[in-house]
Amino acid sequence: MIVYCSNCLLPKNKPDLYLNESGKCAACVAYDERPNINWRTRQLEFENLVREIKSKNTSNWDCIVPVSGGKDSTAQVLHALDYGLKPLCITSTTCDLTPVGRDNIDNIKNFGVDYIEVSPSIQVRSRLNKLCLEQVGDISWPEHVGIFTIPVRMAVQFRVPLILWGENSQNEYGGPLLASQKNNLDRRWLEEFGGLLGLRTSDLIDTYGFSQQELNLYSYPSTQEVEQLGLKGIFLGHYFQWDGLTNFLISQANGFKAHSSLVEGSIVSFENIDNYQTGIHDYFKFLKFGFGRATDIASLYIRRNLITREQGLDLVRKFDGKYPNTYLGKPLDQILDRINLSIEEFDKICARFTNFDLFEKDSSGKLTRDISNSLVKINYDNIS
Repeated sequence: MIVYCSNCLLPKNKPDLYLNESGKCAACVAYDERPNINWRTRQLEFENLVREIKSKNTSNWDCIVPVSGGKDSTAQVLHALDYGLKPLCITSTTCDLTPVGRDNIDNIKNFGVDYIEVSPSIQVRSRLNKLCLEQVGDISWPEHVGIFTIPVRMAVQFRVPLILWGENSQNEYGGPLLASQKNNLDRRWLEEFGGLLGLRTSDLIDTYGFSQQELNLYSYPSTQEVEQLGLKGIFLGHYFQWDGLTNFLISQANGFKAHSSLVEGSIVSFENIDNYQTGIHDYFKFLKFGFGRATDIASLYIRRNLITREQGLDLVRKFDGKYPNTYLGKPLDQILDRINLSIEEFDKICARFTNFDLFEKDSSGKLTRDISNSLVKINYDNIS
């Protein structure tokens, strides 16, 4: 039986999530603390940091903003510009970019910022996608690692002393207390929470035959390089109250485009719309832990009193955990073709990573699910 947060819909078996004595999850506890934070003081801290950077900086740019083209990174760029910073925007290219993803990247360029798009070898990326799906059940491993390594490598290369990240995911989605309060994204944070899943770049070289040259962009710079630069990578969510829906509205007012309909497996049309492979990533999270993207977003909205827990549960029942026959309208076989994988092979990998203990069984003891074309059944009636 899955134990859920007493306030939202996150399950206790979510990695790194803890529930307090009243059954409330770390994400809800962190959000409840927001009214007790002196946000004006934190804003002043940020303003002081901006002045310090601008007074000492010798680079052409004051900061680097990692951008996917999503609604959050769009808002981050606008935030940097509002505070008089001159950002260099860095995109670590997604694995299978969508047309709306390209449009939103181009929209950021229209803000008048300098912009660099870093595209690791497509052939190497496809090999990594397939290998990581097979070995750790995450097709998005190379994308998630590159998001955190490529901007840092660019900061070192161009001698830019500040990186503006968005939210601390351990605060927004629930994680260990010290990690949720952390304001600096460094190598240690990456290795613990950056999506490595126990698979390091050194493993890919030593065990799976990749060369160091092929994985250079997926490797964090040396500690010496980072320290010599005095590089700071800060979470904007530490200084300003982070809210994804607000970020969407701000970004939309500045040219950001949403998808034409609800994203498969989600309850909104404006998140995770830049990469066709994301549906597979979210589905594997559901197979492993019994919840997916619909649960994440519904829980965010429950905390903010935008929907009730009962309304959120209805949405989760309807949208979470569906087999990814399509994502953003692209058929699964076409998505898998990019990594030279058949649907039959994909289904076998799904079966290997499914935590069958989480799902209902019928009266005969068989799982109420067909790996190939149906939906895992979670017994949501156990949620009290």
